[in-house]
Amino acid sequence: MTTIADVASLAGLSNATVSRVINNHPNVTEEKKQKVREAMEALNYFPNSSAQRLRNQKTDTIAILIPILTNPFFAYLLEAIDTVATQNNLQLLVCQTRYDKKKELKFLQLLKTKQVDGLILTSIENDWEIIEEYTSCGPMVLCNEYDRRANIPTVRLNQLEAGYLGTKHLLKMGHKKVAITSGGKSSLARDRDRGIQKALNEYGIHVRQEWRVSNVFNMEDGCRVFQYLQNLPDKPTAVFTGSDQVAAGMLVEAKKNGISIPQDFAVMGFDDQPISRAMDPELTTIKQPVEEMGRIAMEKIIDAINGKNDSAMKHTLLPFELVVRGSTK
Repeated sequence: MTTIADVASLAGLSNATVSRVINNHPNVTEEKKQKVREAMEALNYFPNSSAQRLRNQKTDTIAILIPILTNPFFAYLLEAIDTVATQNNLQLLVCQTRYDKKKELKFLQLLKTKQVDGLILTSIENDWEIIEEYTSCGPMVLCNEYDRRANIPTVRLNQLEAGYLGTKHLLKMGHKKVAITSGGKSSLARDRDRGIQKALNEYGIHVRQEWRVSNVFNMEDGCRVFQYLQNLPDKPTAVFTGSDQVAAGMLVEAKKNGISIPQDFAVMGFDDQPISRAMDPELTTIKQPVEEMGRIAMEKIIDAINGKNDSAMKHTLLPFELVVRGSTK
């Protein structure tokens, strides 16, 4: 029995591309469409009509993949997405991946089995080559997280420039021993680190390996990393964290240990969550336009579902702002 894989092999294309052609996906060149048609004709291959009918059914439901719901950044992002969904009589299916690759793939099956009309990814756990296979199954948008190989709508910050701006602020304040915390090894984290390194290189400063700490996500992690950094023989004098939650944990732990912020240790967050203004001192941070990010992501998925692909395929780069407060000055 002839399969899509047979057609893809003869056409010299991926399974995903063949699926896009069969499902009339707009983001395929005429040359590739012709190759698929010729291969299908040569192999006498016909798509399953009942499966195609299933694909054309609407559920009025959008799946939102979020790594952790207790992180306020994702909670506010979800709120913005839900506002637009409600205005358009759509419902959300919120899927918490907990940064787990298997859970992410399980939720991606919702798009493949047509239990949802579209899907928004706010983080990426699997390699893009794996996720790309699902882009032929229906509309998908990347929001916050991104991958440069992805040819789907994306809404994000310029993380390289954000990392550069935040680090340069610490360097201008006279810090030469800067610690760095990050969440993982995603494109977002890699680009932010490139920006951090760019600023350090301009000042001729080298970061010791023990001052770099990854897999840091929440306040508890911030408390733990603060103790770790303070116990090093050669202590850093400042830290650029990956989130306000982590930075808040560090401020709490500093207060417990009688360490003055920012006189003894400067702390920078990321996101500008409400907690950044509730701390004492208030947190210096990089402000993300989270409401705008969520709104645009939802608008893009709606456009894609409705076939407005010129709008949906645009990659949107949002502005950000350095907000200087008491934790660094």
